[in-house]
Amino acid sequence: MPLSLAAAKQLSQDKLTDIVIDEFRKSPLMDLLPFDNTVKPQGGRSLTYVYNRITTQPTAEGRALNGEYNAQETVTTQQVVNLKVMGGAYQIDRVIAEDETQVVNEVEFQTAQKAKATVAAFCDQVINGDSSEDAKSFDGIDKAVSGSTTEITPANAINLDTAANIASNYKTFLYELRKMVGAMDEAPTAFLMNKDLYTVFQAISDVVPNIRFDRDELGNEIGRYGSATLIALGDKPGTSTPIIANAADGTTSLYAVRFGLDGVHGVSPAGDKIIRTYAPDMTAPGAVKKGEVEFVGAIAIKATKSVAVLRNINAGGASEESES
Repeated sequence: MPLSLAAAKQLSQDKLTDIVIDEFRKSPLMDLLPFDNTVKPQGGRSLTYVYNRITTQPTAEGRALNGEYNAQETVTTQQVVNLKVMGGAYQIDRVIAEDETQVVNEVEFQTAQKAKATVAAFCDQVINGDSSEDAKSFDGIDKAVSGSTTEITPANAINLDTAANIASNYKTFLYELRKMVGAMDEAPTAFLMNKDLYTVFQAISDVVPNIRFDRDELGNEIGRYGSATLIALGDKPGTSTPIIANAADGTTSLYAVRFGLDGVHGVSPAGDKIIRTYAPDMTAPGAVKKGEVEFVGAIAIKATKSVAVLRNINAGGASEESES
């Protein structure tokens, strides 16, 4: 049975951990993502999750009487995901922690802010992670989908950079989006994008009835296109650089993901503590105390067609070159 952040909070009895889980749940991606919490240290040194990814789909056909079916097998490729450790630490003077709670509880504030940065770090790896370039990262969706049959790149950029261009080109955009979804094995759970493209969806919702925006139980705006959730992933931790960036020519990409234990899901260590907090120990010697937030996990992509990407979309955002 997969573990969600909502379920993890129900199992927690620690106030500080609850605050952190709430920060994680403010990310629609983190809130939707199921976790297979079964990973145990291998040899006491690594956290490895091994699974088979479907790379060739099964076929079926008619058969003549007294004839045989053509044999065909679903092909899987063994994949190995090493869970990665991410999070951060903060330091706080014991006087501030103990005597300044009338204005703000500094420990809770710093813990929540560190949790927010950890969410951004995880979401960045979900899209851009590449373990061959960074040993502290797991492999993300962009690496898995590049060069696959679910990577859709229109010959000409879909120009959605102004209100006038949105009005002229939104049907072309939705057509290409449906082509991308049609290449997947099932309907996506979520569309992942940057803030500029999320704004385009908001504009299109004025004329397309099955694009709508509501509020979740935490008060966050949640957009939906059909049954799929629209998610703007925000910026990389500690920066103003979008997780889903714009290329030098100003174009960006839209990712479609189907969550599930047979599609895309998180993986975490065995047990019910997906997130751990380490509060400053006010009883220990020393004037400056240290607190930490830590998350151990990765994602598994069980089927190549459970992820897809639509590229070459100009949503009017600044390019990576101009941001740098």
